[in-house]
Amino acid sequence: MSERSAADRLLSVLGAFDHEHPALSLTDISRRAGLSLTTAHRLTGALTAWGALERDACGVYHVGLRLWEVAALAPRGLGLRQLALPYLEDLYEATHENVQLAVRDGGEVVYVEWLQGRSAVGVQIRVGARWPLHATGVGLVLLAHADPAFQEEYCAGPLVSFTPYTLTDPALLRRTLAEVRRSGVAVSERQVTEDALSVAAAVRDAGGEVVAAVSVVVPRAGAQVPALAPAVRLAGRGISRALGWRPQRRES
Repeated sequence: MSERSAADRLLSVLGAFDHEHPALSLTDISRRAGLSLTTAHRLTGALTAWGALERDACGVYHVGLRLWEVAALAPRGLGLRQLALPYLEDLYEATHENVQLAVRDGGEVVYVEWLQGRSAVGVQIRVGARWPLHATGVGLVLLAHADPAFQEEYCAGPLVSFTPYTLTDPALLRRTLAEVRRSGVAVSERQVTEDALSVAAAVRDAGGEVVAAVSVVVPRAGAQVPALAPAVRLAGRGISRALGWRPQRRES
């Protein structure tokens, strides 16, 4: 196997950090990045000097604010969140439940905003969290409007299961995606946890392409999908308008 490039080694240091490992010692970074201690020390020093990492008084490293500044430039990140926030807040006020905004990255959904209901059902979500597309309402919306070739490849599996109800049958998943396109909403029930249900709708850009999805997550018991669906659709349309989409344009 060829020697890892300098860029690959540098990125492996940043990749050592995740939601379960937000703070790492130099030894941890070396182990998780698959680098020698000497190389890890040199690269963390360079990243710290640039501001991508910060080192506290105990010698533990954290992700630095410079990365946040760069990430804020991503059109599907902070910019999308800022445009969407008024509509997410409206949806929250209408439901007082968990409200989420997500985008697709390959075969995963990435959450870029989350408003937590004070007494809402607990969800395993945070900003930046990733989940497989088929297991969430927002993921089903994004998958339903993805390229057909990608859809077919994804549906062919493997489809990971989180509960006995997680959608893992390829044929059923294809039918579910067709229903999402027909109805304009995705309903995801007991897919990640058995006590939750989500209703999601698409967010379109100025050209009509689905670039994100918005959802509300409620307790499964007593969930009123017919009442939630219009509110979620309205939020999706509002964010889409903020992105420049106009209803007279035909939706694919």
